[in-house]
Amino acid sequence: MAAIDGTYVGRDTAAGTTDRIFALVRLAKPGIVAAVLLAGYAGMVTAARGFPEPRTAALCLASLLLAAAGAAMLNCILDLPLDRNMGRLLARVKALDAVGTRPALRTAGACIFAALFVALALNRLFFLLVLAAVIFYTVIYTLILKRRFAWGAIPGGIPGALPVLIGQAAVTGTCDTAGVILFAIILLWQPPHFWLLALRCRDEYRAAGVPVLPVARGESHTKVMSLAFTGALLPATLALTLAGCSSPWFAAVAAALWVWFLAACCRHAVATRRFERAFRASVVYLALLLLAVILDTVIVR
Repeated sequence: MAAIDGTYVGRDTAAGTTDRIFALVRLAKPGIVAAVLLAGYAGMVTAARGFPEPRTAALCLASLLLAAAGAAMLNCILDLPLDRNMGRLLARVKALDAVGTRPALRTAGACIFAALFVALALNRLFFLLVLAAVIFYTVIYTLILKRRFAWGAIPGGIPGALPVLIGQAAVTGTCDTAGVILFAIILLWQPPHFWLLALRCRDEYRAAGVPVLPVARGESHTKVMSLAFTGALLPATLALTLAGCSSPWFAAVAAALWVWFLAACCRHAVATRRFERAFRASVVYLALLLLAVILDTVIVR
C-alpha cells in the first residue's frame, strides 16, 4: 500500500528530478563556465577601468553563463559517439543517458536562445560575439577542427578567448588594446592546456579516432610544442604593461606566474610524465592571471 499511496511515488519523482538537474549541470561543464565568466568579467573591468556598472555586468554574465552552458551541453550531445570510447568521460556519458538526448538538446537550445535574447539588451557587437563564440565552439571546433586536424586546438581556442572581448563589448560596445592582448594571451594558453590533457588521455583519443597532436605527432613533438606556446605567454602578458594597459605590479606577478607554470610543465609533463598535474597547473595559472588583471585594474591602477 505504501508503494501506491503516493508517498513513495512522490519521493521517487523528486529524486529523479534532482538527478536530472545534477546531470544537466554536469553536461553544462561548470568548470569551463566558471572560466568563461572570469574571463568575461576581466574584459569588463579592463574596459570600464574599474568595476563595471552593475546592470551591464549582470546582463553580460547572465548571457555568458547561458551561452557557455548551452554550448557545452550541445558539445556533449555532438561528441557522444566519441565520448563513449573515453573512460575519463564516462560520467558525462551517464549524465546524458540519464537526461536523454532530446531533453538535453531542448535545454541547450533554450539556454543559447536565452543568452542571445539577453545579449540584445546590450549592443550589437556583444550579440555578434556571443553568437560567434557559440557557433565556433559547437560547429567549427566540435564537428570540424577536433575531428580532422591535429592542430585543431590552436584555432579551437578562439571561443575560449572571446569572452574577454565579449566583456569589453558589453561595457563600451567596442574592444580596446587590453582586450586584444588578453584575447591573444588566452589563445596562446589554450593549446598547451589542451595538449597536456591530451597527453594524459592519448590512448582514449586514439580509441575514439580523434587525431589530437599526441596521437598524430607523438609525445615528444607535443611536449616541445607545449613548451613553445607556454614560453610565448611571457612576452604576451608583459605586453599589457608595455602597452600601458597594466602596472609594473602586474608585470611582476605575471612573470612570477609564468615561471611557476613553466616549471610545472617541465617537471610534471617533461621530467616525470605526470600530465594531470601539469594540466591542473595550467588551470591555476590562467585563473590567477585573470584575477591579477582584475585586481591591478580596480586597485593598483
